[in-house]
Parts: sequence; C-alpha cells; structure tokens
Amino acid sequence: MGEFGVSQPVRRREDPRLLTGRGRFVDDQIVEGCAYAWPLRSPHAHGRIRRLDTAAARAAPGVLAVFTAADLDADGIGAIRCRTVPSVREGTRFVEKRQPLLAGDVARFAGECIAFVVAESLALARDAVELVAVEYEPRPAVVDARLADEEDAPLVWDDAPGNLSFDFETGDASATKAAFARAAHVISATLVNNRVVQAPLETRGALAVWEGDAGRVVLHTGTQMPNRMKSQLLEDLFGASGDAIEIRVGDVGGGFGGKNPIYPEQALTVYAARKLRRSVKWIGERSDAFVSDAHGRDNVSFAELALDSDGHFLAVRVTTHSNLGAYTATGGTVSPTSIVMLPNAYRTPAVHVRVKGMFTNTVPTDAYRGAGRPEVTYV
Repeated sequence: MGEFGVSQPVRRREDPRLLTGRGRFVDDQIVEGCAYAWPLRSPHAHGRIRRLDTAAARAAPGVLAVFTAADLDADGIGAIRCRTVPSVREGTRFVEKRQPLLAGDVARFAGECIAFVVAESLALARDAVELVAVEYEPRPAVVDARLADEEDAPLVWDDAPGNLSFDFETGDASATKAAFARAAHVISATLVNNRVVQAPLETRGALAVWEGDAGRVVLHTGTQMPNRMKSQLLEDLFGASGDAIEIRVGDVGGGFGGKNPIYPEQALTVYAARKLRRSVKWIGERSDAFVSDAHGRDNVSFAELALDSDGHFLAVRVTTHSNLGAYTATGGTVSPTSIVMLPNAYRTPAVHVRVKGMFTNTVPTDAYRGAGRPEVTYV
C-alpha cells in the first residue's frame, strides 16, 4: 500500500499555516485602487417594488455607481438557473424560477438584493445604500412548505399554481400498497428537518480584479466549485468568452455545500468591475448569512413502515414537502430528491416515495452537509 496505506496516519500540511494566522482568505487580498460594494436588501418577504429612486445615492460622496435591475436588463445580464433538473410524475412539469441578480418588480424573500452600490470605501457605500428610496407594496407571504400547498395559500409566483415547482415520485406504488394491505403492523411518523443557516466561519465574499491589459476580470472568492461557477458566469449570466473571467480560490473558511452555488453578490461584483473597469470588493457580514446564503434542509416527511408479524420490513412509503424557497437554486432540487436512498442498509422489498418541491417566500435552499442523506437517515 506504500507509505500512505489504509490505517496509516497522514499529517495535515496546512494546519501550521492556518493556525498561526497565515491563511489567505478573500478579505486578505489587498488590491490598490479597489472600490467597495454594498447591497440594498429587501426588508419584506414579499413585496411589489412600486418605486426605486437612486438619485440621492448616486450623488453621495465617493459613490461610483448604483446598479439596479434595469441596468442589468439593459446589458442583457441573465439570472442564476437551476442546474439539477428533477424527474417528475407523469402528467406534471418542473417549474424553474431563476434567481435574478437584483430584484426588478417584486422582492420574493427578506434579504433579496434590490440595488448594488459601489463607492471608494465601504463606509461610503453603506452610507449611500441608506439613501436609496424604495416604495414597497407588501404582499401576502408564505414561509412553510406545507402551508404553501394549501388551496388558499398566497402565491409566490402567479404562474406556479399551488406554489409547486416539482412533483417527484419514485418506487413501486402498487407493490407498496399491497404490502401495507397485508402487514401485521404499520407505524408512522411525521418528521421535521428544520431549516438551518449554514453560517461558515469565513463569510461569503468576492474580489473582482480588473485586468485592463487582458480585458478580463479575475474573481477571487471562496467557492467549492470554481469550474462550475466560471461556466455559470460566462454562459448563464454574461454571455462572454472563456477568457473574459477567471476564478481563483485561496483558503476557504468553511463551506459544506453552502459555497457550491454562485450567488448574486459574486456576479454583481464581477459586473461592477467590468462596468467601472476597476477592481471591486464585497465581503458579507454574519447577518448576510441569515438572509442571503443558501439555507439547508427545511422539509417535512410523513413516513410509514409496514412490517410482518416477525418484525421484518415489508414496505416503506414517504411523502415529503420540501421548501425550495423563492427560487430554484443551482442545486436546490438535489437534497429533497435524495430520498431515493431511503432503504439504505435495510432489506425493504417495496418502496414508494413522493416529494413535492414547494416555492415559499424564503431564502432559497441548496445542498448542505450530505445533500439529503441526513434527512434520509433521520427517516
């Protein structure tokens, strides 16, 4: 097996550097002449944007730009699409809702970016955000996946009836039904996997370095999937060539899935650098993790187990309501549909699973620490 075979200890080489303060995270990158960005976030879970006035913010000291959805639309900037399309029940369809970098007419969760201010310093950018005038028309909101499935629930999207994104089904329904019919014992439980905030030690951040000679942007960010992020920026958002954007990743202070997807602030920082032709930095704070980082879990499962008189498994069936949030995140459909691994190590002759992915007025959910496996194990 060589020097590093099974059961042999392997010393971690990175620990001394990280433990003695010599790590190199996004905010450790210092670029001369760098501008700083700060987003304006919606205070409403659901609200129509009646008026958005950025004049005072644009005129504030040190402000270089105030970007809105209208600016992105004018430049043909795309939205963040779901890259994991689930299979759905016969006769149904998958409703994808891509997340815009900045909300246009409607804000669909508290914390959604409405405007992006870039200034000579972080303090000036934050001051200018306070000057952006927004008139909201609050709308009814729904935050619970089960309540979103009720007939009178407020709609997150007018063209997503019943707030349903997808209706996923797998297994043998008839065999499972027959097994339950002949079972000596049937037990059931309603199991809640509550929503969690991921909150990694290093908050999300982005430094978009403008390289004028090369006419490109180098994005320094803490991501677990730099190659996918680059393709998302180029293909989905900017429609640019492969040389226009480069991704560089240093040390990443925690991720566990939360730093897999691309987020609006990363793309907005790149957009600002391209527009202003100078480097731009955004570093999120701890509170940003609660209102803008992808959340994990948030599903409710009704599980039933059929057993014979000796206690052997005959069948298991599960119906789950999964909370996707306001948009279908990059990998938002993966965790709830990972319920297919339900039998695990148990001999289970018949299995039937149904998962309803529901839109709600909450932060989108995505993969987190096992991407559905912990939820399955809990069942």
